[in-house]
Amino acid sequence: MKFKFIPSPKKFENKEKIILRDFLAMERTSLANERTLFSYIRASLYMAIGGVAILEYEGFATFSWLSYAVLGLSFILIFIGIFRFRRLKKKLETYYQSMNINPEKESEKT
Repeated sequence: MKFKFIPSPKKFENKEKIILRDFLAMERTSLANERTLFSYIRASLYMAIGGVAILEYEGFATFSWLSYAVLGLSFILIFIGIFRFRRLKKKLETYYQSMNINPEKESEKT
């Protein structure tokens, strides 16, 4: 049985000329991608704070292994978030290039 923590990217093709609705949908996707990255960072920071709190609290001295595990998971989580962010950003840029669109110039027009 195979477990996939990070789904594999899918190729998308557009055979028609892009219209404003589609361009705006891609912009929303880009903004959602950034929000998701910030969510990964926030969750990672919360986990790191929790790990440090467990490590520093004297009553949990026997659970120091738990604090190191939580700190390790927080680093893994932030790397997964950055990896997913960069992969979707690259895919959107490839799509923009295939359609001969410059997103900065298009957003200035609207």
